[in-house]
Amino acid sequence: MLPRQAAARVPLLRALERSFFPPDSSHLPFHRTLCFSSRPRRAAAAPKEHSSNRYYVPQFQRDARFKQLDGEDVDFFRGVVGEGGVLTDEKEVAPYNLDWMGIYKGECPLVLKPRTVGETQRVLKYCNDQRIAVVPQGGNTGLVGGSVPTFDEVVLSLANLNKIISFDESTGVLHCQAGCVLESLYQHVEERGFTMPIDLGAKGSCHIGGNVSTNAGGLRYLRYGPLSGSVLGLEVVKADGTRVDMTSLLRKDNTGYKAHQLFIGAEGTLGVVTAVTMICPFKSSSVQLCLFQCDSFDKVVQAATECRRRMSDIISAVEFFDRSALEMVTTHIPGSRDPFQSASPFYLLVETSGQDEACDYARVEKLVGKLIEDETVTDGVYAENATQIQEFWKLRESIGPAMGHAGKVYKYDITLPLTGMYHIVELLKERLKGIPGHTCVGYGHLGDSNLHINVLAEDLSACQQLEAALEPFIWDYIKSVKGSVSAEHGLGVMKADKITAANEMAHVELMRELKRLLDPNGILNPYKVMR
Repeated sequence: MLPRQAAARVPLLRALERSFFPPDSSHLPFHRTLCFSSRPRRAAAAPKEHSSNRYYVPQFQRDARFKQLDGEDVDFFRGVVGEGGVLTDEKEVAPYNLDWMGIYKGECPLVLKPRTVGETQRVLKYCNDQRIAVVPQGGNTGLVGGSVPTFDEVVLSLANLNKIISFDESTGVLHCQAGCVLESLYQHVEERGFTMPIDLGAKGSCHIGGNVSTNAGGLRYLRYGPLSGSVLGLEVVKADGTRVDMTSLLRKDNTGYKAHQLFIGAEGTLGVVTAVTMICPFKSSSVQLCLFQCDSFDKVVQAATECRRRMSDIISAVEFFDRSALEMVTTHIPGSRDPFQSASPFYLLVETSGQDEACDYARVEKLVGKLIEDETVTDGVYAENATQIQEFWKLRESIGPAMGHAGKVYKYDITLPLTGMYHIVELLKERLKGIPGHTCVGYGHLGDSNLHINVLAEDLSACQQLEAALEPFIWDYIKSVKGSVSAEHGLGVMKADKITAANEMAHVELMRELKRLLDPNGILNPYKVMR
């Protein structure tokens, strides 16, 4: 709610429920008490193995070129990475075989955990010589089956390559190894007055090497753009074991091809990223956060557009979620509550990050007044301290984990034209009527037209019926509106056969040529990205 002097002018904006926050949290709705710190970080949930045992079954054969491991191979690897760097026990290997969603499950008999780049080189050279297929793996938080084996590929875990090499406080340039957990990098740079240009719900588990290899998007895309724009250089080990150092500490370096960009978003199919240099922006000292209710998706788009128009220099996130998504969170995530007294079909979360508290607050106050007067939003609440900021973000970031707690989830990460972005969710809800035990929700990043569709199967006996209704309907719809089948999660194995639908054939053939050049034996993350 706005300050008292504006209350008569915009009566629809109501106070927060006191039960939503701890008893000692002092607040006046939309009052002057502001928060000056970044929101707390949340770790990703562990992979969930569903009792249905209905894992993805490849509709293609294992590549006969690849060797099956024998004792001699295992002995060689022990000699390279040491006894502690070789996992063969079935229980120890199991988490590396199962993806976060519990849908993709490989049959990898061996996990290798090199401690140095040199060990990584020796492992890859041997695998290339012996034609042993390899899956590079970071935090294993991917959602398209790109970070786990499809068959019996060896998993190459980068977890031990986790050193922060340097951070320049005068330029904000970070140099670190690929196995660094994103949250640990946040902590390191924020202690020095900076922040990371990427923000993900899985920041407590994902690795920066995996983020780069998938060109991850996330919640800060609107403010800082794609991750590829923040990466200055990479260190990569090719399939034949050759180390290529393309790291750079320079923000401007216009000398030849920027070959490191080839490996950003390649999902480990062209080379294994072992180190990253990237630019980190200054940490904001003034963070404002509002959560609005809207009675239609058209109003959501109108409100988001107005926010971007009036606060383009400080806006850092514009997110939306529907009522079904909110109900999943409040039902399955302990401590989560709806801050509003009445329900609404849509919710809009707007965050600004600046350096001038008084100026930023005044601009947000003026914007909120206009949105209410124009009836673009029907109600709203303002976060006034770190606890409230955390609780608001929890509603948005917990949608995926909440659905994962409830059953098997089908996830789609797509880009569609903004004005009609939610239409496909409405079509799906109508299409799925009559199928028992399911919930369909829509949420996403309005700033870049990135829609997440999650369909929960609580009744596992209905999975086959759901799958038939979802695909190819979703892919056909995306093609009809000239959207993208993958906005930020990559292609993995889930969408590898969709690459020709998303790109012209000449473009796809160029990718194939690059793959043949850099990985002629095809050992790096086979069956992913394109088949």
